[in-house]
Amino acid sequence: MSKVNPKIDLVFKKLFGTKKNIQLLKSLANSILPADEQVVDLVLKNPYNPSDYLSGKITYLDIKATDEKGRWYDIEIQLAPYDFFGMRVLYYWAKLFGSQLQSGKTYDNLRKTIVISLINFNYFKDPKKKKRFYRRIGLCDLDTKIVYQQTDGLELIFIELRKFKKELSEIHTTMELWLTFLNKASGYSKESLPKELSENEAIKKAMDELEIMYFNSKEQQHYEAQEKKFLDELSYKKQAERKQAEAERKQAEAEKKQAEQEKEQKKNLKKAEKKGMEKGMEKGMEKGMEKGMEKVAKQMKFENEPIDKIIKFTGLTEAQINLL
Repeated sequence: MSKVNPKIDLVFKKLFGTKKNIQLLKSLANSILPADEQVVDLVLKNPYNPSDYLSGKITYLDIKATDEKGRWYDIEIQLAPYDFFGMRVLYYWAKLFGSQLQSGKTYDNLRKTIVISLINFNYFKDPKKKKRFYRRIGLCDLDTKIVYQQTDGLELIFIELRKFKKELSEIHTTMELWLTFLNKASGYSKESLPKELSENEAIKKAMDELEIMYFNSKEQQHYEAQEKKFLDELSYKKQAERKQAEAERKQAEAEKKQAEQEKEQKKNLKKAEKKGMEKGMEKGMEKGMEKGMEKVAKQMKFENEPIDKIIKFTGLTEAQINLL
């Protein structure tokens, strides 16, 4: 297994933010950027330097670079969610975009600035059946959706790593290879790296770099703290998922029980209705028969038949017959 996890910000910066690994950064960036925005060359503006880290000069482990067209890039990986994370990303875009106007320069020196945020948490809400892990956001005319060259200076790309769940057999793009590598590299070794990943030269090189990556004592402390945070987040997530699954199971059982009770109630109601109808019919028939006997008794009484004979024939009492 790899010694380190590339999703830890320090590892990500050491892996993609050094001059010797500029080709790895280029491969990753081009896999994320659209086909019409591919870069030919990248120049790091804040290459990682252990001495800067030790002296406390590095407080934000993002990667800043420019390409041959003058476009600026800010690439970061983020493990845990922040409140107002979207606004935070916009703030860093604004700082990088504005920093291009050094003394003596004018607005025509400003170049498009692209922020790529690889985030290890779910940030955007999606319909259950259509979860998107990739989002590309820019400025456009809100009515026509046209992007104007005069205002095309902002591009934000969000990749939610937890929403990317494709198996190796389902992967078709270089971006999907890189996302699989970032999600699973800590569980692989150089020897166990799947063929689908090892056939990509940049990813194979990235795996080699992870296996030989060295940390000084301060870097090691940072890595261990971040790894603990990462594992805690993973543990909390699994615990929350278990609780949610248990709550959903209990709710399903309660709903099933309620449905069964309602079904039983309907069944009992139907039985009661049926019984009531049968009783009503019986009473009706009895009433009808009684009326019929009364009619017969009345006729026999009119014909002066003896009372005993009328009682025996109709089943009526003497009192009932006398009332007729």
